[in-house]
Amino acid sequence: MHARAKTCDVASGDSSASDSRGECRMLKVALLGAGRIGQVHAKSMTATKASKVVAIADVNHAAAEALAAQIGAEARSVDDIIADPSIDAVLVATSTDTHSDLIERATAAGKAVLCEKPVDLSLERALQALDRAEATGKPVMIGFNRRFDPNFAALKAAFAAGEIGKGELLSITSFDPAPPPVSYIKVSGGLFRDMMIHDFDIACWLFGGAPRRVTAVGSSIVDPEIGAAGDVDTAAVTMTWDDGRIAVIKNSRRAGYGYDQRIELLGSDGLLSARNVLENTVEKITTEGAASAKPVYFFLERYMRAYEIEWNAFVEALENGTEMPATLRDGVAALACAEAATRSQATGQPVEITPEMLGGGNA
Repeated sequence: MHARAKTCDVASGDSSASDSRGECRMLKVALLGAGRIGQVHAKSMTATKASKVVAIADVNHAAAEALAAQIGAEARSVDDIIADPSIDAVLVATSTDTHSDLIERATAAGKAVLCEKPVDLSLERALQALDRAEATGKPVMIGFNRRFDPNFAALKAAFAAGEIGKGELLSITSFDPAPPPVSYIKVSGGLFRDMMIHDFDIACWLFGGAPRRVTAVGSSIVDPEIGAAGDVDTAAVTMTWDDGRIAVIKNSRRAGYGYDQRIELLGSDGLLSARNVLENTVEKITTEGAASAKPVYFFLERYMRAYEIEWNAFVEALENGTEMPATLRDGVAALACAEAATRSQATGQPVEITPEMLGGGNA
């Protein structure tokens, strides 16, 4: 059993958990971070009867109190939550520069962790957190919610079943409808760590591990202020594996028509693709041509269901004592790709992914 308590029946919505005496009780969890993404997770966490959010912490205590009041939890400090042995798991939705510290502290206190991406802004610091968390034996899951999108998950399942043979060429498109404020850009770690990190994870997830080489190009053509802040807003990355497989990732901070999220995977025996989720499914066809709705505009419209599935997958893994479906090593692998892309974009040269960048193994 990974956590202090396991849920008795996640699938049926049983709201209890087994303690060391075999008695059933609620799986108690805490949310660290009450900002926008914390509020998203709070909605997912309270949608299941398999766990109960008992505490929320945030550097803005008023924000923690407001969110706690909405869901029937208590606003507490991070220190209090970490020290409370009755809390079985924490979800970390704080600023990225706090992730590694909180992963280490929570696992050292015997708690399971679901942490938002990325693991850290620094690959070196993330590798330290990996070593320290693994030494505790406590499970850590990284919040790569796109793995749990029903469309992407179906593509993965079809590929794993051998429906298109060996994967050879992967194309991932991820365009945001509009860039975030430059104030956010300045603390985000850059497009490769903040935005493309999801796509790096999808590529590694589909191809079963990190690539050998990453080549990146990027520019600031959407907003000159993003470039002035030292970041790019438009980028393309090529990833290559030892056996010749290739993945191409395209990112833009601006696609005025909506939230553009697509995957196309060419295999030796066919093609798999996951298209955009549209505002509606109505299509008009006339003698003048065909027209359909645009992609949904906001990331929550596209991925809210994925966040709910992600939380249930975390709880189920605790119940069953199985490996997390997106591990801390997976998080390190995606961050290693982001680090390599950042270096490549800066130098104009390909960057090798070494075993040391992956924590001593190919994630």
